[in-house]
Amino acid sequence: MAYKISDACVMCGSCADACPVGAISQGDSQYVIDAGACIDCGTCAGQCPTGAIAQD
Repeated sequence: MAYKISDACVMCGSCADACPVGAISQGDSQYVIDAGACIDCGTCAGQCPTGAIAQD
């Protein structure tokens, strides 16, 4: 199950920098996770300062 970024995203980029497979990219109003590339490691969720990332 892939992770998803909620509207609580403040676009800091911490998650994208932490993702070991590069599955996170900058969207229009928040970062987005490519569910097909996500390996469900949870590293991004641990790096998010606002808790905006959770399993989908």
